[in-house]
Amino acid sequence: MYISSRGNFHPVTASEAICLGMAPGGGLFVPEKVPVLNEKTISDMAGQRYGEIAQTILELYLDDFSGEEIKEIVAQSYNQENFDHPDIAPVVKLDQHTFILELWHGPTAAFKDMALQIMPRLLAKSVQKRGSAQEVIIPVATSGDTGKAALEGFKNVPGVKIIVFYPHGGVSRVQELQMTTAEGDNVAVVAVKGNFDDCQTAVKKLFTDPEFNSLFAAHQMTFSSANSINWGRLLPQIIYYFWSYSQLMHRGEISPGEKINVVVPTGNFGNILACYYAFLMGLPVDKLICASNENKVLTDVIGTGTYNRQRTFYKTISPSMDILISSNFERFLFEITGHDEDKISLWYQQLQDQGAFQVEDIYRAKWQEFLLGGFATDEETKREIKTTFTASGYVLDTHTGAGVAVYRDYVEKSGDRRKTIIDATANPYKFNRAVLEAISGQDLSGQKDEFAILEELHQVTKMPIHSALKDLDQRPVRHQRVIEKDQLGTAVKDILGI
Repeated sequence: MYISSRGNFHPVTASEAICLGMAPGGGLFVPEKVPVLNEKTISDMAGQRYGEIAQTILELYLDDFSGEEIKEIVAQSYNQENFDHPDIAPVVKLDQHTFILELWHGPTAAFKDMALQIMPRLLAKSVQKRGSAQEVIIPVATSGDTGKAALEGFKNVPGVKIIVFYPHGGVSRVQELQMTTAEGDNVAVVAVKGNFDDCQTAVKKLFTDPEFNSLFAAHQMTFSSANSINWGRLLPQIIYYFWSYSQLMHRGEISPGEKINVVVPTGNFGNILACYYAFLMGLPVDKLICASNENKVLTDVIGTGTYNRQRTFYKTISPSMDILISSNFERFLFEITGHDEDKISLWYQQLQDQGAFQVEDIYRAKWQEFLLGGFATDEETKREIKTTFTASGYVLDTHTGAGVAVYRDYVEKSGDRRKTIIDATANPYKFNRAVLEAISGQDLSGQKDEFAILEELHQVTKMPIHSALKDLDQRPVRHQRVIEKDQLGTAVKDILGI
């Protein structure tokens, strides 16, 4: 069963948690108990295909789904039609100690595809299990990549409508075009004059607004979520941490049971939280390193225990991490405090009312045994992209570049040479201007044509251009709505005709 992190909703089944997205009164669904795998089960994963490991992990959490249902959903999600690499998420050796987990081989060239190819199928099956006749409405706040991955995953799914909100001027041109050219009879895309936190806060408010929920009920509609606040989005991300570990075992890079480090560039704390759940399940992780950009709210809270969103917001070259309110940190705190729902409710009320809260030292000491935080400036990120390309010919995007920079700094200070997996969260061509500037040393700020830059980056690196980005500038723009940050509710009503 799944319970709310704020203790404000009754326990629900896996399918109910996926349908609801988040607890109607606020709070996020978490499993009552995290299943633990023994060492033999983990070591047996060496040599298994991605889908086999997915089956093992999903069966542990989706106990109101049959094994056959999960097998069918996995087969429909992780295949050569949806992903351009037979390994789904290949693990590339960067040097003797460092491995890159490429999570961008799906249809939108970002790590969100790893979850958003399977989540719509999990949601459709969950709705079917509940026997609901209601149409599912999914409002999505995105800092860039979730939006297109959700649009692609939910496109033309019966009984579902998806509305994506992104910060106007706060995503790359490639990311924006991926969203505004999106096809599908059930999709809408809206630019919001504000930052990602404005989008996310407004979407969360819709979920908890009694008036809106009553209006939806009257029109046979219900809310759900495709962001990582939905357990059905987060759960599939646990899989690739076991997968990458199994790959290192299979290649003889590590022995079964040997501990590794994992570095995750993250803004909303979902991708790294999935690794934390893998750690709780028995994955041999020594250090879990959270990499941020100059919006380093996570670095600060991990180091000091103070979560303070009252700070300058920076627009950076790694926009998917330009976030000050990291939703999934709530789930992490819920686990660290031993499911203390009263404490979580208090802290998040303080965050809403005062803009900050303080976690007691006892909990900070507990997480600092395994969790570290670091950040990289834009200049440090660019320097790492250049250094890595010069040394190995490997091309990092701006988020993965921040992750590698934080990792190099950690190694220099600690001397820790343990085998390490670093998440590559996006294809470099999605952030071609900054990547080309880093590699070539050019200042491209005066150049407007992203696609000329994309072609030049291709000439310099010889890296194949991802199919999702080819001829993107030739596709018709279908979505041109721009709103103020306090107009989300009005926009939703207008789009749905209610």
